Amino acid sequence: QVRLVESGGGLVQPGGSLTLSCAASGTVSGVNIMAWYRQGPGGWREFVAQMSSTGHRVYGDSVRGRFTISRELGNTVSLQMSNLKPEDTALYLCNLRSYSGANDYWGQGTQVTVSP
Repeated sequence: QVRLVESGGGLVQPGGSLTLSCAASGTVSGVNIMAWYRQGPGGWREFVAQMSSTGHRVYGDSVRGRFTISRELGNTVSLQMSNLKPEDTALYLCNLRSYSGANDYWGQGTQVTVSP
């Protein structure tokens, strides 16, 4: 079982920056993907960004150009967020899954609030 722990959320003003981190207690064999999703108050979940263990990055349309995802050794993934907008307010969830789909793990999330 892999445990994911997110950190770095908080309150920031519009136009500000924030960096989220997610540390995985274990690893998934083979090609894997670490990703960020966000969930709004209504329960909707939106894809934010992902990065594979081979280095391939994908971004959601609403964050492309403002957010940057990176991975460090030991299955840690970060999300650098800049030019934040009120609509970026959400619970940010970390996801680790194998490329094959055999394994899929989620963290509890870290809250990001963008408000004056």
